[in-house]
Amino acid sequence: MTNGFPGACIGNTGSVPRLGIPPLCLADGPSGVRGQEFASAFPAGIHIAATFDRTMWYEYGRALGSEFRGLGVNVALGPVAGPLGRIAVGSRNWEGLSNDPYLADAGMAGIVRGIQDSGAMASIKHWLLNEQDFRRNPSEMGESLSSNLDDRTLHELYAFPFMGAIRDGASSVMCSYNRVNNSYACQNSKLLNGVLKTDLGFEGFVVSDWGAGHTGIASANAGLDLIMPDEGFWGPRLVEAVNNGSVALERVRDMASRILAPWFRLGQDKDYPRVAIQKSSLDTSEPVDVQNGHGKLIRKMGAAGHVLVKNNGALPFRKPKFLSIFGYDADVPSDPWHSYNVFGAYKPVGLVPEDDVYASPKLQNLNGTLITAGGSGSTTPPYVISPFQALQTRIADDGGVIRWDFYSVNPTPWYRSDACLVFINSYPDEGFDRIGLRDELSDQLVDNVASNCSNTIVVIHSAAIIFAGLPGQETGRALVDILYGDVNPSGRLPYTVALKESDYGHLLNYTRDTSWFPQDNFTEGLFIDYRAFDRDEIEPRYAFGFGLSYTTFEYAKLSLHPFSTVSPGGLPDPEIRIIQGGHPQIWDTVYTATFEIRNTGDVYGAEVAQLYLGIPVEGTPARQLRGFEKVPLQPGEGKTVTIALTRRDLSFWDVEAQQWRIPEGVFNVYVGASSRDLRLNGTFRIGDGISDL
Repeated sequence: MTNGFPGACIGNTGSVPRLGIPPLCLADGPSGVRGQEFASAFPAGIHIAATFDRTMWYEYGRALGSEFRGLGVNVALGPVAGPLGRIAVGSRNWEGLSNDPYLADAGMAGIVRGIQDSGAMASIKHWLLNEQDFRRNPSEMGESLSSNLDDRTLHELYAFPFMGAIRDGASSVMCSYNRVNNSYACQNSKLLNGVLKTDLGFEGFVVSDWGAGHTGIASANAGLDLIMPDEGFWGPRLVEAVNNGSVALERVRDMASRILAPWFRLGQDKDYPRVAIQKSSLDTSEPVDVQNGHGKLIRKMGAAGHVLVKNNGALPFRKPKFLSIFGYDADVPSDPWHSYNVFGAYKPVGLVPEDDVYASPKLQNLNGTLITAGGSGSTTPPYVISPFQALQTRIADDGGVIRWDFYSVNPTPWYRSDACLVFINSYPDEGFDRIGLRDELSDQLVDNVASNCSNTIVVIHSAAIIFAGLPGQETGRALVDILYGDVNPSGRLPYTVALKESDYGHLLNYTRDTSWFPQDNFTEGLFIDYRAFDRDEIEPRYAFGFGLSYTTFEYAKLSLHPFSTVSPGGLPDPEIRIIQGGHPQIWDTVYTATFEIRNTGDVYGAEVAQLYLGIPVEGTPARQLRGFEKVPLQPGEGKTVTIALTRRDLSFWDVEAQQWRIPEGVFNVYVGASSRDLRLNGTFRIGDGISDL
């Protein structure tokens, strides 16, 4: 499969020499420039989402974008908010920014601002509803899977995470492989011309995922602007289509304008670095070093995304003298090239049952510490500081002893151990949804160590249930910063962890429709993740937004104040023109919530205060995240926090009016430390042309 135009990048456009327009370079991926030496391996999307930190998201994007720019890459293919994580075993959930549309939207917007402030274009993906990998592409089995859903769910849940990034000027949107309501996403006029370019006013260009273009005329007229790669659908055939009237000349001019507009807007027409992408490990050209000391930032972000979910006083460490280290995830893989690029090196556990012909043919665990997962979103780290390496360095500095066993399922802990650490992981790979959320070997390993060591600490590098997440190349140092209390853990779970797999209901596994035209009906509507757990009154093991600290926090004095008058109809002014991100009035602040947080412990820490809103509309989740703030506090210190609620935050998508509408009625407000740990509550009413308490 070729790009249609020669070049070193994963995607290369044509050029117009007479106008001084060079070919544009497009490159993977959302967490680092894939396949390049002297380029950093940043934390994955789901890990950075766990920080709940708007400032850090921007810093992440800025550093990431600078490396793309330094290598002459015009378009960075990321960040990701699709998949949203509808399916618990989805193989690409780790690339995204949580299962909640509000959190994902905030993360996408911050990262896009950072990437584009560095001078590179961001291509946000995947538009839309590519929520499983099984049958995402046409094959000998038949056509791609069709994701079928209603208009309200489409807008409120799956398009919602893209809105902030589009408002902030995202240059590109990548359309997905699957069909949507039985029309391929990259030739679905409702999705591209309708929702994206009309409802959201998107002015950049739409690029196909690689191989997601299946027609010439239909995709061009539906709103696709750049096909990757061109397998004969466009090129001379597009010229022919214009000449015979099948595609309007203005449509082709619109494509060119949309591609060149961000190129000019970001100043890529002036002194942009030459393309320095290496085609393979055998490339003998002199590599360009774009790391720029980003290891320190990766370490900070890695620590911030670790989520402490259980602690009986074992942490933080206080100079332990003897540590025992167990598990296949503790040290680096034996083959780093194949372990951290698009190909995986797997440990022989988690085998697919022979009678399960639909599941992944691959295995489920990486034989080595997991810093990323597989596929186009993977990275090729310049180095990896493993947990074992970082722990060994730390305990050596303290004059202690460390012992290890990376291979045994039933290791014998040394009786002198102050603590036993068990490292396990769960490896997803693009193209193959996972076969489950657990594996027998890892469970046995943890149980065996815990039965012989009274102070056992389990560290999970996982894309399904995140504890240590996917923290990038500084994984070991970031973990040790948390274990020893140099950094107080402040990460929060960006999705729900269930008590048992069946608690996820039909959203545990992907749809295994083997018909020629496979269908996946999103019958759950708006109710995924914590929204479904709340509706069904299911107690989670760890709730969305949950995470422990080495200190404690107290909430008090919630007050709600109207910020502006709301019209009785609750619709934005139809006379005002739609801009990027939708109707401009949906971003206006309508209410503010103010409350106090105090650090009641004896160490410095940061609390993630979360605001959930109950919107008085039938068929709406009882609570939806609509605000959060990460609040750093010294011991005994208190701060007043103000969270603004916009018109969009208070609205539902009115399918008849085709606009965001604020309903009349009583809105319930909840403030707390997770979706289930709600410390404060209040109400306000909207109606009769006024808003009041």
